[in-house]
Amino acid sequence: MSEIMRPMTIDHLMHWIMSEYEQKKSIFGIEKLVKHENGQALPIFEEKIESPFGPAAGPNSQLAQNIVAAYAAGSRFFELKTVQVMDGAELAACINRPCIIAGDECYNCEWSTELYVPQAYAEYVKAWVACKLIAKEYGLGDPDGFVFNMSVGYDLEGIKSPRLTSTSTI
Repeated sequence: MSEIMRPMTIDHLMHWIMSEYEQKKSIFGIEKLVKHENGQALPIFEEKIESPFGPAAGPNSQLAQNIVAAYAAGSRFFELKTVQVMDGAELAACINRPCIIAGDECYNCEWSTELYVPQAYAEYVKAWVACKLIAKEYGLGDPDGFVFNMSVGYDLEGIKSPRLTSTSTI
């Protein structure tokens, strides 16, 4: 597995989902699609979720296809990877790889994101749209029955910085 993540376009993402579903009735290899059909939802953050389960933040929750695969498998709460002011190559230069070193003790100096801010934004939007569409199209549940919980930095100044608030970077 490469440590370089390669996002795909929304066209490629949706074509892959739809063609695989048409041919195999699976989505990204998930053969047993989890459907939430009973209409019950739990309240959370003034929204609702059909299930309190989902992936923790990590590289697995950065690419749209991984988020969609988790949704297809029944996840409805998505803890997205941190987006912060320092990203991409700048962040990579500060963090040694591998990020977990185990001799007789373990140290995790994980990256906050392997993607640049605009890439992370695009991945989360693609995943959100794709989950809404497949919820409706394949009867997996209420299109409003899931939540993306996103960490956007380590301090208030970082969150308020032009890097994260400017639409020109997105």
